[in-house]
This record gives sequence, C-alpha cells and structure tokens, in this order.
Amino acid sequence: MAVTRSAEAYDGGEISGISDDPAETYINRELSWLAFNERVLAEARNENYPLLERLRFLSISGSNLDEFMMIRVAGLVGQAQRGIDRLSIDGLSPAQQLSAIRNTLKRINAEQRECWSELRGLLDEAGITIADNRRVEPESYTSLKTYFLDEVVPVITPQALDPAHPFPFVSNEGVGLLFNLTRASDGARLVEMVLIPSALPRFVRVPGEKAIYISIESLICRFAKHIFPGFKVEGDGAFRVLRDSDIEIEEEAEDLVRTFRSAIQRRRRGQVIQLELEHDFDPVSEEILLEQLSTQGTTITKTDGLIGVAGLSDIIAEDRPDLKFSSYSPRYPERILEHDGDCFAAIREKDIVIHHPYESFEVVVDFLRQAAKDPDVVAIKQTLYRAGDQSPVIMALIAAAERGKSVTAVVELKARFDEEQNLLWASELERAGVQVIYGFVDWKTHAKVSMVVRREEKGFRTYCHFGTGNYHPVTTKIYTDLSYFTADPKIGRDAAKLFNFVTGYVEPRKTGLLAISPIDLREKLYMRIDREIENAKAGQPAAIWAKLNSLTDKGVIDRLYAASQAGVEIQLVIRGICCLRSGVEGLSDSIRVKSIIGRFLEHSRIWAFANGAEIPGDRTKVYISSADAMSRNLNRRVEALVPIRNKTVHDQVLEQVLLANLLDTEQSWVQQPGGEYTRMEPGEKPFNCHRYFMTNPSLSGRGGSLEAGDVPKLALRKGAA
Repeated sequence: MAVTRSAEAYDGGEISGISDDPAETYINRELSWLAFNERVLAEARNENYPLLERLRFLSISGSNLDEFMMIRVAGLVGQAQRGIDRLSIDGLSPAQQLSAIRNTLKRINAEQRECWSELRGLLDEAGITIADNRRVEPESYTSLKTYFLDEVVPVITPQALDPAHPFPFVSNEGVGLLFNLTRASDGARLVEMVLIPSALPRFVRVPGEKAIYISIESLICRFAKHIFPGFKVEGDGAFRVLRDSDIEIEEEAEDLVRTFRSAIQRRRRGQVIQLELEHDFDPVSEEILLEQLSTQGTTITKTDGLIGVAGLSDIIAEDRPDLKFSSYSPRYPERILEHDGDCFAAIREKDIVIHHPYESFEVVVDFLRQAAKDPDVVAIKQTLYRAGDQSPVIMALIAAAERGKSVTAVVELKARFDEEQNLLWASELERAGVQVIYGFVDWKTHAKVSMVVRREEKGFRTYCHFGTGNYHPVTTKIYTDLSYFTADPKIGRDAAKLFNFVTGYVEPRKTGLLAISPIDLREKLYMRIDREIENAKAGQPAAIWAKLNSLTDKGVIDRLYAASQAGVEIQLVIRGICCLRSGVEGLSDSIRVKSIIGRFLEHSRIWAFANGAEIPGDRTKVYISSADAMSRNLNRRVEALVPIRNKTVHDQVLEQVLLANLLDTEQSWVQQPGGEYTRMEPGEKPFNCHRYFMTNPSLSGRGGSLEAGDVPKLALRKGAA
C-alpha cells in the first residue's frame, strides 16, 4: 500500500556546523543505549536507595543487556555475516559497531561484578545471605539437601556427552552445568550436562526465618554426588546461552498467525549470540562447550561473579519492607469519583488526563468495564500492543462481546517478546466473538487507542482514550505514562479513521486533529519545528520542550539542529537513546538534553512548542504521542500524535508533568557535548519529580487546584517548586 512519507533530510535550508565526520555530529545508537544502561546500573550504587531497590536496578541492568544482545547485537552480527555494510548514523559499519560494543560490554560486565560484590556484602550485613560458596549450618544443609532430592532431582536430566549422544539443544536464556567425572570402578572419564529447567527458581531460599539463598546452579553442584553416584567430580562449570531472538516476517506471508507461530519456534533455536561462563569453568568441559555452541558471531564472556545477573530479581521478593521503597498506592481520579464512578459522565463534562502510576490505571479498565455493561454502548474498538498475561482489559472486551456489543480488537503480533501471549489473547477474543484484526504485515500498530461509541439523546457520541503506554497491568504500576480521555467529536472522527486505516487499509485523506504515522506524523513535527524556526528569525519567542524515550531519527535531529542555529531554545528529556549531540558550539548551542532515572520508568511522550509566546503559556502547542522520535516509529509503525486543546489538560501536561521533569535535579543526568552523561548536582533546593507527583494531590479534571494553591506551582527556575 502506498503511503507518502517525507524525506528524512532537513530541506528547510543549509545547516551549519555539520562536520564531514558524522561521528562529530551524531552519537551511535547502540553506544547511546549502553550509556543509558550504565545510568541504570549507577542507580544500583545509589546509597540514597534502600538496599533491595539497589539490587533491583542491578537486576534490571542485566535484563536490559540480555535483550540488547538478543536483538541489537544479533542484528548487527547478522548484517556482518551477510556482508551488509549499512552505516550507522555516525558512520560506523556493523563490524565496527560490534567491536565498539564489545569493548563497552567488558567495562559494563566488570561494573556489574563489582556492584554485585558490594551489594552481596551489604545484604549479608542486613541479614540476607547468598550462600553459593559458603558453608551453611547443619540445619540449613539438611533443608537444602531435602529440597534438592525432592524438588530438583525429579526435574533435571543428566545427559552424557559422547559420540553416542548428540549434543543437547540449549534454549535461549538457558542455564546449564557441565561436570567432568571419573568413574571410581574403572577410572573412565565422562562429561555430563545438566540443563536447568526454567520451572526451577534461579535462587532457592532455605526454609526458615533466616533469609539464606543459594543459586540453583550452586545447589546442584553442592549435591552433585547424589546425581552421579559412583563418580568423582573432577571439575564443573555453569554457563548461560543467549540466542538471536529477533523475528523477521516476509511481506508475502499468507497466514500471519501461522507464520508467527513458526517464527517463535525459530527464535528459540536462533544463533548463539552470547555464551556466558564461570571464570573457573572446567577446561575439558569448556572446550566441548565452545566447540558445540560458539560461532564467529558469538560473544564469549567469563565472569568471576554471577552468570545471569537478571536472575537476582528472585531475591528482591524477600519480605523486607525496610529494605525497599515505602509502599505507594496510586490515587483514583477524583473527577471520576465526583461523578459516582461514571466515566462517561465525567468525560462528557470535560476532557481528563490521568498520570500513571501516580493515578490508578484502574480507571482505564473501568472505562472499558462500564462500556461492556452499559446497554447504550453499541461498539468498542481497541488496539492491543502489550496486554500482559493477566489482562483485565482483555476480560472487559470479552465481557462486552458476550453481551452482544460490536467489539473490534487490533492485536499486534509483532510486539517483541509478547508475540506468543498476544496469539493466545487473540484466540480467547475470537472465541468470545470479538472481531480480531492483526493489522499490517510490515508495520507494527503501536498506537494506544480505545474508542467507545454510545447511543445518547442527541445521537451517537464517541468516547476515546489515548495512551502513551501499554494496556498492561504490571508496567502501568512502574511506568510513568499519560492517559487522555475525551469526547471531542473531531478526535472521535479521527480515531475512527485510524481504526479504518488499520483494519481495512483505508488511508485517511485528511484528519481534523490527529496526526498518524506513517502518514503525516513526521510532517506534523517538522511543521511545528519549522514554525519555531520562523518565529525565532522574526524575533518572536521560540522554544521547544520534549519528553521522549529515544531520539534517533536523523531527520528530526537535523531539524532540531537547524532550530538551535536559528536561536530556538530547546530542552529535551530523553530517558534512553539520544543520537543528538547537545551543546556543541556552532551546531546545537541552545539544545539541552537530560535523562531521568529513578524509582519509576519515565515513558510518556510529550511535545510542546512555544508558538510565538513565552513557554509555558496559554499559546503553547502541546501534544502527547505513542511515538518516539525514531525512524521506525515515524516510518514503519502506526502511531498517533494527539493535540491537547482543553485548557485544564493543557496546563496539567505542560505546567506539571513536563515542567517537573525539566526541573528535576535529584534523578537527572545531563548530556555533555561529547555525548557522555554526568549526574546533575541537586543544588541548594533539590527537586525530585517522582516525589513531587507522589506527594501532591491528583489534578485529574481539577485544573482549578493550581490556581487555588492546592498544589505547589512549578516555575522554570532550577529547584523551584
């Protein structure tokens, strides 16, 4: 299908300051992501955080690296092996990027080991012992032995490695052990493999009041003689495998569901991208392992710490509230409560914005539950990118279909690592009578939209929900996102066109308010940036504020460079990847980039344009979006950019959410012209945006609270509140 997309290059004039060396103008995407993960890892060293929360950040850094290896590094390995010399934004070939990545990974892996060693000692002092290489008291030893014999031995299967036995398949993220054995009766040598089933916990807690943990691989090694009676263990070693986990779908796929089921199976058998070994791995066993699993594209890492840092998440579950952040219960929006829980009445009166996780995601579920039960609701349309494995949203859609309503669900099969769960949900929905649509083969439907059509006195009215995050019950508790509810007829008509585009490939010729990628979202952003450039040249106030997860698109970056050179003041809050270089003389003097890492994961996408007046102000143009400033979001995904026109919501998003992020000093990292990040000094008046939102009352539908002084008013002065 033909969809017009504008060129990525800036075509509004010459951009000065662009070096002949792209590395001096742009930052490598992969290295920028690794820098982000180093900021995450740095939070594990943050002494202001409770101990188990520091451990959580260490675990997250490990999980992040796993996905990076399985997707990004795997992609580069594939390009290098096929001889594809596609250059990165900073001019590096796949092979050059792999070399730089592996050098950086060595440093990060060393930092993780050091961090784990530090945290392990602190945990021991706090009464949580990791007994991998330590003797334990006789009572604990007996409990561990009983657990091993009763719970572990029945589910593990030793496999001999010799010419008579083919080398076992090791699944993606699989952990295993190799044992070098000598038979006591005749001195015969044998190597055995024990693969650890994913059903077993990564860390086993010794029964009893004392918090004593042991990793599953250490437990098996400790009691190996019970698996191999009559053998002497000469050596052993634990290993872990990561495989290429990206899924590629050909455009001519005839049956998308069948194709994805097949692709998921192929993922589990993808090329080994990383082989992680204990530093004292038995040499004989190691030689066999490398011969069977490593290829030219495999990264081999040896650690004297813990393999699979992500597995530390098991220990975080320990019931020690004194070592965790104080509990926090999100508020239910007062505006809905003022209407006795009637979502439609509240939205009908005035648009509402909900700020998750400070305000409960339950209101989004209630919106759909009410629609399912309401006899006047005739139709529900819903996009589903990630819904989780226990989704109340899915249950509400099923309930609506079972009550005879017309329900359409756009289920995105290409949601990475959620493909299998989404296939299961699609089957459940279809059985209930929901019309399930899988969208485009070559584009992901990433927009987060709900649309409810209700029969009322004056005819049909459309109620819409637009989100910057997913309809996922777990991530909504830790991701900061915005939910926007409106009954604006223009937006309702645009939402209907968006759904028609996805379900029937009917490209909207014109929308009233929404911008939709890959149709015109890029052009809308370009137009707004160009307008700021014009205003700056005309001597009018000109500024851009934006909050995004990632900024990698060359076209957007070049536009922002041009705006900076025209005198536009630009403030960007980019949590993760940022390929733009800020504060470079002659190139980006007026651009400032910061990244916020803290208790909650910053996830909302917001744009604000001064529009010829001081920012923040009534004339500022404010938009929320499901899209980051990445080529994939602007060219290869269905996304929505939503203008915020209601004054109450406009002020909440601009003068609270966005401004608080700009003011934060306690959780912020500032990008330097060279691309590196330094932690911001808190200053005389430290300001923590997460604490601000946790401790101030909800403003959902109550914009007057700002004027009444119920909430501290923010001003654009460092640390002011």
